[in-house]
Amino acid sequence: MTPEEMTLQMAKNLGFVAALDQSGGSTPNTLKRYGVEEWHSEEEMFSIIHEMRKRIITSPSFNGSQIIGTILFKKTLESEIEGQHTAKYLINNRKIVPFLKIDNGLADENNDVRLMKPIPELDDILELAIDHGVFGTKMRSVINAANEDGINENVSQQFDLARRILDKGLVPIVEPEITIDIEDKEQAEILLLGNLIFHLNVLPRSHRVILKLTLPDIPNLYAPLANHSNVLRIVALSGGYSLKDATTRLSQNRGMIASFSRALTEGLLHSQSEDLFNRTLASNIEQIYDASIEP
Repeated sequence: MTPEEMTLQMAKNLGFVAALDQSGGSTPNTLKRYGVEEWHSEEEMFSIIHEMRKRIITSPSFNGSQIIGTILFKKTLESEIEGQHTAKYLINNRKIVPFLKIDNGLADENNDVRLMKPIPELDDILELAIDHGVFGTKMRSVINAANEDGINENVSQQFDLARRILDKGLVPIVEPEITIDIEDKEQAEILLLGNLIFHLNVLPRSHRVILKLTLPDIPNLYAPLANHSNVLRIVALSGGYSLKDATTRLSQNRGMIASFSRALTEGLLHSQSEDLFNRTLASNIEQIYDASIEP
């Protein structure tokens, strides 16, 4: 796929984004849900998670007919599938647009938010993404309360980095995640919406971002953003919701498609036969796809 074809796929095609970017902090829980609870080193842990991701990516249902993009962890990007680096395999064999997670995790909480840790190696990792043919990047920060100052700071950091990424010719996925079980989630969503509109309105006309947002308590709250000239797509994170709850919420929100991680891998186990593994994954993909194309 050419960059132009990838842009068109991300902007217009039916489907969803598969999030396979669990990092050092989230990998142990991912593996435990997968039925693997023991490893002897960090290197072995990452080797096991790569085998899990490779099993998912090479499954028959994991293709561009329902999945338009995939977010990768750096170690996955640099690993190979069937003799090709992962991003190239996705582009050439699956017709899926690759993205790279670039953040270094979360800083300690302040003003009820957790900003991203510094990324001193940002230029190097963006060059790595370009070398691998990656279309865009993803970076996550967290909002834990409807604190106006904290949310302002959170979104400002996201867009400061987004501008640097856009200047490299990549498309950033901006992800200021709202924690799903906070008491004032609805108010936090309203504050986040206002901040997003402000920052989108001051971007150059040629700059387009993808927004990755927690499924809102107010259905269709983010729908107006889908028509903003600086928004390529709005994708939703499952944020800890079950597959059933996440797809139900997603189907209530116009202009959003899924970018699920935990919900995508729900029910997948290391011990499953290839047939059962593939059938379970196919069922998950079908449910997420159906919710993503709801009118």
